[in-house]
Amino acid sequence: MARELVVLGTGSQVPSRTRSQNGYFLRWDDEGLLFDPGEGTQRQMLFAGLPAGAITRICVTHFHGDHCLGLPGVVQRLSLDRVPHTVHAHYPASGQEYFARLRHASSFYEVAEIAEEPAYDDGPVAAGDFGVLTARRLEHPVEAFGYQLVEPDGVRMLPAALREYGVAGPDVGRIQREGRLEFGGRVVTLDQVSTPRPGQRFAFVMDTRLCDNVFQLAEGADLLVIESTFLSSEQGHATAYGHLTARQAARVARECGVRKLVLTHFSQRYDDPEAFRREAAAEFDGELVIAADLTRTPVPTRRQKSGEEPVVAVDVVVEQFE
Repeated sequence: MARELVVLGTGSQVPSRTRSQNGYFLRWDDEGLLFDPGEGTQRQMLFAGLPAGAITRICVTHFHGDHCLGLPGVVQRLSLDRVPHTVHAHYPASGQEYFARLRHASSFYEVAEIAEEPAYDDGPVAAGDFGVLTARRLEHPVEAFGYQLVEPDGVRMLPAALREYGVAGPDVGRIQREGRLEFGGRVVTLDQVSTPRPGQRFAFVMDTRLCDNVFQLAEGADLLVIESTFLSSEQGHATAYGHLTARQAARVARECGVRKLVLTHFSQRYDDPEAFRREAAAEFDGELVIAADLTRTPVPTRRQKSGEEPVVAVDVVVEQFE
């Protein structure tokens, strides 16, 4: 099982020779979330080795073309490949007409099941074993939402404590489910053989001015994917057109305690990606990625407390994603 971001496209407004339009695929255990499939996404997925069947959710932030014109090809490919599972689609409810047009942009034999679950306001749009997917409204000339994926908090089992208390085999799973075990005349609680494990967080912020919800989405993110269309020298353009600069995006990451920052959605006016790195690095000293098409970046491994014993395999899988 893996958690990683596959970058399909990183350009804004129009593609260039080196950057396709937007497209981002988040592999999150059994979930595959495709964010903002711009023009050419289906072909980029082929180059990245991603089958249509890997998609379980499609998340559109807004209906400007560079964030959604790849939808027709992706939707039709789902049916062509006869993807057997339901694919859930999240997008601003105000763009229902646009989604309908894109979904049925041309004639095809539709067999794949797409469940439309639009966002009407700030709040959760989906929940399951993978966590909670929340949408929050951003500030852009058209209605736009950012997305945050939060895994439930859990526990990390401590091998030494398990051995000390004689908990092994199926009993490891039982104590996780029930919180306590009674055997040999004594009671062992989950607290005695585990330590709290915060759930991981992912945030996706596209076209927006700086606003409160940008910070809400990014708060505590292990991995933040955020637009940085402009450099600070074009701050006026960024504000006027509802975008962020690299410096602003990095400030968000710093103030929100982000562990890994991925900058993307670059204006075609710039031909030096390192300029974005230099500007962001002046604000943010964490792990920084300047996204490029067809690159992969893993979600950071889980935080471990200083001196904490590494997790090792036990008879029951209790921790899959260290």
